[in-house]
Amino acid sequence: MDLMKFVESEFAVKKEFPEFKAGDTITVHYKIKEGNKERIQNFRGVVLQRKGAGVTETFTVRKISGGIGVERIFPVHSPFIEEVELNKKGRVRRARIFYLRDLTGKKARIKEKRF
Repeated sequence: MDLMKFVESEFAVKKEFPEFKAGDTITVHYKIKEGNKERIQNFRGVVLQRKGAGVTETFTVRKISGGIGVERIFPVHSPFIEEVELNKKGRVRRARIFYLRDLTGKKARIKEKRF
């Protein structure tokens, strides 16, 4: 076994998140430090992609805030992520839905998969 993989597996903190993929709408509860205070902020949006594997895995979430698209990349194993909540399952054909960036209005809707 590679030495780096061994160290990553030993020190990795396992968190249980629901299964989600591109097209799903999720809410990420993450900690923000402001000075010496700490609070939890929610980021609700559509998952554009999941990338990487193991400890270096990340996912990108996009939301519309004030008419402007905002994207944020979260590491899956970040200590700042409190929880990930699955709101809607989306039905898309691709693993990375960057085409969503160019769409507005009704065209930007994703079909919902009932679960």
